[in-house]
Amino acid sequence: MADILLDKELADIATKVQSGQRLDKNDAIRLFETSNLPAVGCLANMVKQRKHQNNVYFVVNRHITHTNICVNRCKFCAFGKAKEEPDSYVLAIDKIVEQALATKTLNVCELHIVGGLNPDLDLAYYLAMFRRLRMALPGVIIKALTAVEIDYLATKHQLTVAETLKRLQAAGLQYLPGGGAEVFSSRVRQLTCPDKISGERWLEVHATAHRLGIRTNATILYGHVETVTERVEHLLKLRALQDQTGGFLSFVPLAFQPQNTELAVAGICGPTGVDDLKMLAVSRLILDNFEHIKAYWINVGVKLVQIALHFGVDDIHGTVVEEQISHAAGASTKQTLTKAELINLIVQVGKVPVERKVGQTNGLPNKKSRPGGGQLKKQSNNLST
Repeated sequence: MADILLDKELADIATKVQSGQRLDKNDAIRLFETSNLPAVGCLANMVKQRKHQNNVYFVVNRHITHTNICVNRCKFCAFGKAKEEPDSYVLAIDKIVEQALATKTLNVCELHIVGGLNPDLDLAYYLAMFRRLRMALPGVIIKALTAVEIDYLATKHQLTVAETLKRLQAAGLQYLPGGGAEVFSSRVRQLTCPDKISGERWLEVHATAHRLGIRTNATILYGHVETVTERVEHLLKLRALQDQTGGFLSFVPLAFQPQNTELAVAGICGPTGVDDLKMLAVSRLILDNFEHIKAYWINVGVKLVQIALHFGVDDIHGTVVEEQISHAAGASTKQTLTKAELINLIVQVGKVPVERKVGQTNGLPNKKSRPGGGQLKKQSNNLST
């Protein structure tokens, strides 16, 4: 072990990590509160190396945001609009299919589709959307609709969550993204998103999806009014559900983007780089039953992502093509990265890029030469996140 881990403050935690013991709530709080950031990163990297060696995953994907009209006006969101606002919109299904097909030459293997809670859109709209996309791009994964959107549709049509998910699944839905989790704490939700479903309801929707064979992601929106303890409790609830279902694919910490939000007016500035790295590293250490920890480059930037690849992160998301929600709140990153750019930022820090691909069934990565020597691995679609 590196000398930094001889720090007496973290010696007992280091012993647990080395021996593969599960960390508890107090351990997690101490990891967040320590000033020894390199030690936290080193411990997280140890766990990541056990799980994935030097592999770092990415996907060639396309984000589609079908509407910004939303009846929930969360204080951390700058994206949602009222129907009467001049810049509100709804995409016709023809337009959604057009956007999806426009990226066909990029060999996109995943569509990521989320939007606002638009009272004018019913279940029929989403069923038609997924059927059309499945016909247009039959081999592409459809990852769509947050737990908040699923709950909204179920309530609107007086269906159970299971019934709603079954209908969407039959139309082509394959995975759920992790959005809408925010921070599970009822205190935080009352301050930031009082009209949104509860943290318990979010967990119920994902548990139901898992029982139906729909894998999902999980997230946290950090860096606003939450406490360290509330962050930790959020992680522990996710870990407990994963113990029960095994249905989560990856965990994606989302850094709060303050610009243009109500919370910015209240003087909340968002997380620092240290906050970002601690959130990623502690997540890797606490979520021992999650296969993947993702650094979302849209929110934290590609430079910090490269550092995060030494802080327990094994996934950097994908090409995106067009991201609107974080950018509405002031994210200053690009809206897309090319496949070559993703590979380059991984290779620069001595890691091995692994492209998640659709259609492979043997689970064994195929190898393809990449610029600069070495190998680019392609992985089967069971790693889609």
